[in-house]
Amino acid sequence: MAGEQKARRIPVRQCLGCNEHLPKASLIRVVRSPEGEISLDTTGKKSGRGAYICKKSACFKKARKNGRIASTLGVAISEEIYDAIEAELSAQE
Repeated sequence: MAGEQKARRIPVRQCLGCNEHLPKASLIRVVRSPEGEISLDTTGKKSGRGAYICKKSACFKKARKNGRIASTLGVAISEEIYDAIEAELSAQE
């Protein structure tokens, strides 16, 4: 008993595209900074409001079409920003 360690809890987040609950490390975070700027957060450490998406472009397209990213972040997102995020996701795949 003395040498046993508690099992660490793995943080889980929900993908806005497929609605699956997955480990936070396997998802990509879209973040709205306190200044209102939208960007991808590959480290998971940027400050601001976050929305999580699988690393699949299909999930991003579905979340974009349904407006779930904008509603989760509480801000209107322009098409240029969506296109830039989609290009970054494609580069990571």
